Amino acid sequence: MQKIFSKTNLILLTAGCFFAFFLFGFTDNLKGPTLLPMLAELGINYGTGGNIFFSLYLGFLIATLITGILADHLGLKVVVLLAGAMLAIGVGGYSSLGTPALLSTSLFVIGLGLGGFELGANAVIVNLYHEQKGLYLNLMGVMHGLGSTIAPLFAGWMFTLGTNWRTIYRWDLLLIGVFILYALFLRYPKAEEKSSLNFRNIPNAAFKGHIPIYYLAIMFYVAAEIGVASWMVLYLQEVRGASVALSNQALAFFFAALMLGRLIGGFFVHKLGYLRSILIASILATACIGIGMFTSLSIFLPLTGLFFSIIFPTITAAVSDIQHENLNTVLGVLFTFAGIGGMIGPWLAAWGSQFFGVQNGFAINLLLALVTTFFAFTLFRRNGYGKNP
Repeated sequence: MQKIFSKTNLILLTAGCFFAFFLFGFTDNLKGPTLLPMLAELGINYGTGGNIFFSLYLGFLIATLITGILADHLGLKVVVLLAGAMLAIGVGGYSSLGTPALLSTSLFVIGLGLGGFELGANAVIVNLYHEQKGLYLNLMGVMHGLGSTIAPLFAGWMFTLGTNWRTIYRWDLLLIGVFILYALFLRYPKAEEKSSLNFRNIPNAAFKGHIPIYYLAIMFYVAAEIGVASWMVLYLQEVRGASVALSNQALAFFFAALMLGRLIGGFFVHKLGYLRSILIASILATACIGIGMFTSLSIFLPLTGLFFSIIFPTITAAVSDIQHENLNTVLGVLFTFAGIGGMIGPWLAAWGSQFFGVQNGFAINLLLALVTTFFAFTLFRRNGYGKNP
């Protein structure tokens, strides 16, 4: 933690990061509950809907790569405020524009904002809490889970009032405005050393040793998580015959489990070790998807969130332990791979559903979770069977 920060500023800055992740979770996960009404209004199929979602994670991918370098050069405050501005512009466009191309563009801008939040908030916490970053990253993830849990419940409630899906998104603009005003007056940590890194030097700085395996692990994990979250509501309605209310409650339960897992898991990660925790979590999450899909126990699908919960923040903590130089840039590359996962997960599920049916399309998430487990096991073995890197 930087000693120039007073205790008050530390608390306010930590609260700002938590608020950013709440807003991240809420904004990102309005898209699942509003998917069917959006498809119906535009008269488009599952594949085209998947293409629209694809653009969000393309924006996320680009943002995480660029903002890592921006943070090292211009500071984290610039990154966070730009992210808030992009989020406001994107949500405003998505809630107002009327063609697939324009909606894709709006989601691309939203993705830029979410990518900025991902890099900015994580980097701030890593800078402030060197010794307890695993715990605080998981606790920040709790706020993402809280926002993600509230989003489908809020959307479901608004639908019962006869509200249009666009109006649901417009309420998000109020939260975004409050966040920008709050972040504007915060004092952010500065990089410990000025980076001279540019795009051409990224491979040398960010692809040393076995760090790329962490990138692959987080990519397939995010692909599985976002694939499940984006298509669970539709899967439960179309394949299992669940009602609109029940399917949205299942998604809310998924994110509640995600939130609870991060709240509890953060205290166990340090005892078990980063890599052992990631491996156990990925195995159990994979099992939940399989049981939920191939038995009558559909409850296991939302329960997947409990085990998915710790994977992202724990991988982030592990990478920050083995990489100190140009950390913001390296985290940017890590989150870029997460963005690639976010693109391919729901996109593969969408086109799989279009060509092979919703059951088989959703099963792609099980395959992605299996690949995540493979890379988690690879890291576990390469790093002394679960010792923190």
